[in-house]
Amino acid sequence: MTNAPTKDDVQSALAKIKLPDGTALGGSTNLSDIFIADGKVFFSISCDAAEAQKFEAVRIAAEEAVKALPGATGAMVALTAEKKAGSPNPAPKPAPTTAPQPKPQAGPQNSPKAGVEGVKQIIAVASGKGGVGKSTTAINIALGLQSLGLKVGVLDADIYGPSLPRLLGITHKPETIDGRILKPIEKFGLQVMSIGFLVEEDTPMIWRGPMVMSALTQMLREVAWTDLDVLVVDMPPGTGDAQLTMAQQVPLAGAVIVSTPQDLSLIDARKGLNMFRKVDVPVLGIVENMSYFIAPDTQARYDIFGHGGAKAEAIKLGLPFLGEVPLVMKIRELSDAGTPITVEEPDGPHAAVYKDIAKAVYAQMSDGAGKRAAPNIVFE
Repeated sequence: MTNAPTKDDVQSALAKIKLPDGTALGGSTNLSDIFIADGKVFFSISCDAAEAQKFEAVRIAAEEAVKALPGATGAMVALTAEKKAGSPNPAPKPAPTTAPQPKPQAGPQNSPKAGVEGVKQIIAVASGKGGVGKSTTAINIALGLQSLGLKVGVLDADIYGPSLPRLLGITHKPETIDGRILKPIEKFGLQVMSIGFLVEEDTPMIWRGPMVMSALTQMLREVAWTDLDVLVVDMPPGTGDAQLTMAQQVPLAGAVIVSTPQDLSLIDARKGLNMFRKVDVPVLGIVENMSYFIAPDTQARYDIFGHGGAKAEAIKLGLPFLGEVPLVMKIRELSDAGTPITVEEPDGPHAAVYKDIAKAVYAQMSDGAGKRAAPNIVFE
C-alpha cells in the first residue's frame, strides 16, 4: 500500500503550477497551510476578487496535480477571493437612459437549482443555536422516514463539529470510486456521509468560509448517493456559510427547525426561521426537543426548560408543530453509544415520537410545502 503524500510532496507538485503572474503556486503566499488526512489533501488558494476567474484555472490545475500524487486518495481545494484592503471602488455606472427594469425576485420564477444526482428530495434539519439536540433529532427523523418505506440518506453538514460518526458508531473511512467520488457509508440502512469520516475526531477544522462551502459542495455532489427518496441534511447551528450554501446550490424541499422550550432557544430559532424565509426555503415545521422530563423512579413530570414554547411559536407563525420529544436519559446514552433509540427500541414509545414527527415532515413534503412561500416572521 502506497503511503499518503507528505506536505513536501504536495508543495513540490504545486511548484509546477503557475499563477497568473507566472510565479509558482508552491511556496507562494497565495497558498494556505496544507492539511492531509488519510491521503486526502485539503488546502485553499487566495487571490484578489478581481482575479478570481483567472485563479479558478489555477485551482483546477492544483487539484488535479495533487490527485495524481502516489498515495493521494483525493483533494479538496477551495478558492478564497477577497477584495484587497485599499482597493479603489469601481467607477459608478452611468445613469440609465430608460426606466430601470425590476430585478427578478427570488423564488420559483428563477432558474431551478441543479439537483443532486441520486437524490429525489432534500430536507435540512436546523437550529438557531447549538446544544438543542438537533443532530440526534435529525438521525431519528431519518430513521423514521425510513420506517415509512423510503430510501434515506443523511449528510452531516457541520464541518467544524461533525456528530454523525459518534451518533452512528462509525469509525472507518469511506471508499472512493476512481479516487474522486466518495461512496457513502451504510449504517442501519441509511446512506451517510460526514467530514468526520475523513479526519480524526479531535482534529480541529480551522477553515475559512470558502473552504467550508467547497467541502460541503463536494460532500453533496461528489458522493455516490444511490436512489434516495430523501436526503436529510444535519445542518450546523446558526445561520452561516453552510446554510447559505445549501439554500443557494440545491433545491431544498424544506427545513425542520429544532428548538427547546426555553425563551433563549426560541429567540435563536426565530433567526433560523427568518434566514430560511429570506433564501426562499419553506419551513416544514418546528420540533420541541427536551420538552419535559419524566422521573424514572416516581414518574413525576418536570418541565425543566419550560414547556410548550415551541408549539406556541409555531402557532404564532402559522407553521406546523411537528411534535415534542421528551428529555430521556436513554436517548442520550444510546446516541453516545452509536445506536439511535429508533434502532434499539423500534417499537418503543420514544421511537414512536420520532416516527410520528417523520410522518408529519413527509406529509408536509408530499403536500407541496416546498412550493409555498415561507411565512412572514414578525418580531415583537
